[in-house]
Order: sequence, then structure tokens, then C-alpha cells
Amino acid sequence: MMEEEEDQQKLPDLVKELVHRLLSQNLPSNSPPLNPNSSEFRNSLRYALRILSSRLTPSVAPDAAAIADSIKRRLATHARSADALSFADLFSKFASKAQSVNNKWAVIYLLKIISEDRHKTAAIPATTTPLLPNLAISEPASNKGWSNGVLLVSKDPENRREVAFREFVNLVKEENEVLEEVIVKDVLYACQGVDGRFVKFESDSKRYVIPDSFRVPRATRSMVHNLCELGGLFRKVSGYISQSMDRFPNEDVGTVGQAFCSALQDELSEYYKLLAVLEAQASNPIPLVSESASSGNYLSLRRLAVWLAEPMVKMRLMADLVEKCRVLRGGAMAGAIHLHAQHGDPMVHEFMRRLLQRVCSSLFEMVRRWVLEGELEDIFSEFFIVGQPVKAESLWREGYRLHHAMLPSFIPPSLAQRILRTGKSINFLRVCCEDRGWADAATEVITDNEVTARRGGFGYGETDTLELLVDKAAKRIDKHLLDVIFKRYKFKEHCLAIKQYLLLGQGDFVQYLMDIVGPDLSEPANTISSFKLSGLLETAIRASNAQYEDPDILDRLRVKMMPHESGDRGWDVFSLEYDARVPLDTVFTESVMARYLRIFNFLWKLKRVEHALTGAWKTMKPNCITSNSFTRLQHAVKMQLVSTLRRCQVLWVEINHFISNLQYYIMFEVLEISWSNFLAEIEVAKDLDDLLAAHEKYLHSIVEKSLLGDLSQSLYKSLLVIFDLILRFRSRADRLYEGIHELQARITESSQSSRDQNKTRSRKQLNDKNADTGSWIVDGRKALTQRAGEFLRNMGQDLDAIAKEYSSLQEEFISQLPVQQHVDLKFLFFRLDFNEFYRRLCPSV
Repeated sequence: MMEEEEDQQKLPDLVKELVHRLLSQNLPSNSPPLNPNSSEFRNSLRYALRILSSRLTPSVAPDAAAIADSIKRRLATHARSADALSFADLFSKFASKAQSVNNKWAVIYLLKIISEDRHKTAAIPATTTPLLPNLAISEPASNKGWSNGVLLVSKDPENRREVAFREFVNLVKEENEVLEEVIVKDVLYACQGVDGRFVKFESDSKRYVIPDSFRVPRATRSMVHNLCELGGLFRKVSGYISQSMDRFPNEDVGTVGQAFCSALQDELSEYYKLLAVLEAQASNPIPLVSESASSGNYLSLRRLAVWLAEPMVKMRLMADLVEKCRVLRGGAMAGAIHLHAQHGDPMVHEFMRRLLQRVCSSLFEMVRRWVLEGELEDIFSEFFIVGQPVKAESLWREGYRLHHAMLPSFIPPSLAQRILRTGKSINFLRVCCEDRGWADAATEVITDNEVTARRGGFGYGETDTLELLVDKAAKRIDKHLLDVIFKRYKFKEHCLAIKQYLLLGQGDFVQYLMDIVGPDLSEPANTISSFKLSGLLETAIRASNAQYEDPDILDRLRVKMMPHESGDRGWDVFSLEYDARVPLDTVFTESVMARYLRIFNFLWKLKRVEHALTGAWKTMKPNCITSNSFTRLQHAVKMQLVSTLRRCQVLWVEINHFISNLQYYIMFEVLEISWSNFLAEIEVAKDLDDLLAAHEKYLHSIVEKSLLGDLSQSLYKSLLVIFDLILRFRSRADRLYEGIHELQARITESSQSSRDQNKTRSRKQLNDKNADTGSWIVDGRKALTQRAGEFLRNMGQDLDAIAKEYSSLQEEFISQLPVQQHVDLKFLFFRLDFNEFYRRLCPSV
């Protein structure tokens, strides 16, 4: 008796010591020792004794495996899948090795109840005593101690539950021709794409079913159908992998497709591991639901549905990806997979992120090599940048382009453009500029501290790192490219040379060239020698300030004779051209130089008209005509001469006013302002695309403001008609003054002849008294007067016709200016009509 009492006394002491040790382990290292009289210690001790002294009969069947499944489901629903697998492994070891433990289910159930109760304790105030579920304790009114609690247990004296379970088992056996253990194994086979004994694949419906010849309840059939959906999905995924492996490398599967298949195969490997565990559990018999039954870890259809819930979601997702990616490759495949990653389920999101990291690894490696080395190794056409063989001058514009169908949706178009331009810059430097300095710039990017710190995250989901790498590379390589273009190839100097010579900005050179080539250009175009014009060009260069230009620039300036037809004059086909060599021909392409040629032809016509007016003025100088020469003419003829000369001079002034203002507008308001804006824009250009855009804007501005745009064609044609009329006026003015000079010479000659005849007549006057004195002189003077009057009358009529036609054409031209869309053309109208002279003459303006 004494030993029994000592054992009974020893048990509470051991419990007390155990509680003390457990609580002491949770204390901080620098805290004082736990006080056995503290409220925390007493509450914990009371809680432990209540557990050990309780007698618990649960309302569930004594099934350790069912309780273990409940714990695993609870861990899985709380996003603790790893803990659930660890618990399953520990339970398997416990069930197989703990042979001395009889009531394994009771131990597992106790741990489950304690865990749930401890979770509830966190929400209960410290002063409240935690209670176990299904545990009711009543303390006596005398309050002598809490160890005398009473456990209320419900009993089934008539064994009604056991009878009900036996009847249920018999009913199940009658309704099922196939045992559930066999169906479970067949379902596991079906999940691997293999026909079972009773579950087979129907090719028509493409699903696994139990044939109607077997007697199985409808609920079981429905559950088997739902579970075997996983098998159909598995067949689709595994079939896609097999087909892709068979096609590679003979067909266009690509590295992205291979990475996708590899990632799917890894997921299937994890799926195989799960099925291996489930097959091991399926070998255990399924116990009948009974209070007295006991079994190990078994697998039923309902348990199988729980285990396959997560694999079902993943397999559906993989099957959907396989279906969508069957005809895709490269960046298009990666983009299609990325669209499925935008999911709210954390499990799906993590699965897709892991899959995409594998799939996109080759794409990101292509991006890295492109932006740092300019290499485009895309054997299977998977990359979103496509290259094609072109000439050096077309490398920048046509050598590489974006293949938008291969651009993944997780790479923004703006970033893709920067990626494209960075690689193009490297290839442009390597091929067109024959420069290797880009390698140093790329090395600086690789060794950059910020890039190095984030290099490990270069892959899917790290768009910030990708943008950082691209921005750093683009900034350094583009800067080096512009330095090469500006310093080594003198881009600004060549642009200025084109402005000075093709756009006629070098005034002394243009004036001298027009003076020396004018006589030759007046000849028919098919009789003009290009070699002679080239020599005249050299002469104009040596006679003007152009001789001090860089020899490389002068060597590029050449004469070009455009295609001509019969009847064309040299003025119509003469032009200058500038030889822009690699790499400048990337900017000055054939189409660009054709637009420069068009501008030159217009400016050359304008200069020709100005040159013609200047030549006409030289013949109209006041000292060219002396009034003394016409004293012997009739008064009417003299008045007609003065009127004709005045009409010619007034018309010249009107035409000169129009041409002077037009030329000022073109040279200063168009060419100089456009040039100034162009210089400002190239100063802030960050890459070659900005440089090309600035030059295109500069050229477009000149074309539009110079009446050469598509919307100003009617205005341009009217101006060309005016130019032709001015050249006609020049020819009429030259003819007028040539006729007047000829008339002066005839009058002078007639006066000299008259004086000589008077001397001869005085000597013969005595001998020839009957002769008609001066009759022939009178007749000669009348004929000269008549001829002069007729000539002046004809010239006056021609000038009146030209003046009338000019007024009509000028009115038509000016009337079109206010309705032009370009604001500078409206400013031209203001310059031409600054005093509203034409507005008063032409109310319609």
C-alpha cells in the first residue's frame, strides 16, 4: 500500500516537473527563473492535470487514419502543404513502428484536440481556464479541489450504432459488384493514362468511365468520372511532351518549347511521386465504418478526391497551356503562358511563376546577348527581334525590326523598342562605322555596381532589373555612337555643306556659278557636256570662298544632269549632288537626297529668275539711252518711246518686289530658321533615332514651307507659271533695249549721212537747180520714224500683255496664300501684301 501511495504521489510531481521544464524553455535567456507560485504556472499545471485525468469518448469512429487525414486537410487549407506532407510521413512511421501502442487513434485524436484547444486559448483571456472540447467539468459547491471533476460520458447500451453500421455494410455489398479498393486502384491507373480492370478509356468521349456492364452505384460512377478527368488531362499533357521530344530538333520546336516541355516533365515527376504514395496507401484494405474496427493508413474514393484536388488544378492548368501553346513558339508561347499567370489563387500564381522562370530563361539570355554584344542567335525564330541581310546604308532602317507576334506580353512595347535600338547601335558601330569602342561601353555596363547587385534576379518577374540593364547599356552605347558620328564622321559639317551648296546658302559661289554656266545652260540639254559643267563647277569653287572648304567636302560635290527629253534646256536638267558615304548615307539616303534635289531645283529656278531680273536691270540703266538721239524723231514717236520705257521699268519693279520678298522668305524664314531648329535638336539628341527624327523634321519643314508639300502643289504650279512669265519679260526687255540701241545707231548714222550730203549738195547746187532738194533724206527719215513707231507699238503691246497676265497670275497666287494650312505660308502673304496694296486691288484676297 505504501508503494502504491508513493507512486500516486510521484505522478503529480512528475507532471509538475514536466510543466516547469516546458515553460522554462520558452522564457528569454536573460529573464529570471520561473516562479512555481505564479498564476501562469498554476494555470498550465491545472490544464495538464485536467487533460490527464479526463476520460473522452469521441463522436467519431475509432479510425487513426481518418483522424490523420483530418489533420492533413486542416494543414493544407491553412497553406501549410509542407507541414501536411511532413505529418503524413511521420504518421506512416508512427503507424508502422509503434507496435506497443494499442490505441494509436486515441493518441492522434488527443494531439488534435490539444492543438485545437491551444489555438482557442490564444483568444481566451488569461484569467479564464481553457476547456477541452467535449469535456464538461462540474465542481462541488464545497469547492474542495478541482481534481474531483466528473466526466459526463454518453453510452449506447443497446448497440444501435453497431447494428446500423452492419446493416449499412450489407447494403453496400449488395449494391456494388466491384469493391472500392479495386476501383481506387483503377482510378490511380487511369490517372497515369493506363486502363484499369474496370475503369477504361473511351476514345469517342475521350474520358475514363466504368462500363455499364458492371453494377456500380450512380454516386460512385460520378465520383470516378470526376477523378478520372485527371487521367484525360494527363494524357493530353504527356502526349504533347512526347510529340515535342520526337519533333526536336528536326522540326521547329525551339528552345522555349523545349524549356516548356522540361518544366512540364518536372511537374509530372512530382505528380508521379504523389501517385506512388497513394498507390502504397491503396494497398491497405478499406475498413468498414464501425466503432470496433481498426486499420492502418488506407485510401478510399473520398480520400482520393481530397488528395487529387490540388493536382487536378495544376493538371487542368497544364492541359490548358498545352492546348494554347500547341501552335505557338518562342516569345508568343511565353506571352500566352504569362496570361495564365494573372491569377488570384496563390497556389496557381506560384506554380505559373515557377513555370515561366524555366520557359523564359532562353528569351532573357537572348535579350542579354543582344543588348550587350549585338548578337542575334535565333535559330528557331523565337526572338521578338528579326534580322535580315541588307546593304550597309540600309542596316539601321531595314536590317532589324520588331516581330510583334513574338513579343511577350510581359515586355512593354517601349522597352522592346529600347532593346531593339541598343542592339542595332552595336551592329551599326561594328558594320558601318568599323568601330570597336562599343565593347568598352558594354563592359562598363557589366561592371556597373547597380547592375551587378541585381544581376541574380535577371529573369521572369524581374522587369525592373531588365529595364535597368537595357537603360544602362542603351545610354552608354548610344552616347558612344553619337560621339563617333559627330567627331569621327563630322556629321554637322556635312549637313552645313549640303545647306551651303545644295540649298544655295553660299551666295558668292552660287552667283559666280550661275554667271559662268548660264550661256551653256541656255543651249539644248542634249548638247551640253557634263565634263565641261564639272570644270565650270571647279572654276566657281576656286573663284569663291568655297575654295577654303574641307577638301573631303568639296570632293563630294558634283554636277548631275537629270533625265531630259527633246526640247529641254540645260536650265531644266542641271543640278548639284552631294556624295554621302557610309555611315552618313544612313541619314542621307537616296530618298532623302531626292528630296534635297527637289528643293535644289526649286531654289535654282528662283535664283535663275533673280539672275534674269538683275541682267534686265543692267540694260535698263538710265545712261544707256540718251534723249538727244531722238530729237529728230516725231513728237508722237518720242512720247511713245518714253511711255514704253516707263511701262517696262514699272513692270520690272513690280516683278522685282515679288521675287525679292519671295526669296527673302525662302532664304531666311524657311532655310535659316529650319537650320537653327535643326541644330538645337541635334544638340539634345540621345541616340541615332533622335538624330534621324531631327533631320527628317528639318527636311520636312523646308519642303512644306517652300511650297513643295503635297497640300501646296497648286500654289507651286502657279509660282512656276509666274517664273516662266518673268523669263519671257526678260527676253522682251532685252529685245526692247536692243531695238532702241539699234534705233539710236540708225539715227546717228542718218545724221552723219545728212551732213555729208549737205556738203556735196552745196557744191552741185549751181549745176543742179532743178533737183528735188533732200527728197531722199526726207524719205529715209520717214522710213526710220515709221519703223521706230511700229517697233515701239509692238513692244508696248507685248509689255501690256505680259503685265496683264502677270497681274492675273499674281492675284491667283496671292489669293491662295491665306487658305494654306501652314502658318508660315500665311506669313508670306503678309510680307507680299504688308501695305494691303493687293487687297485693295483684289477684293477677293
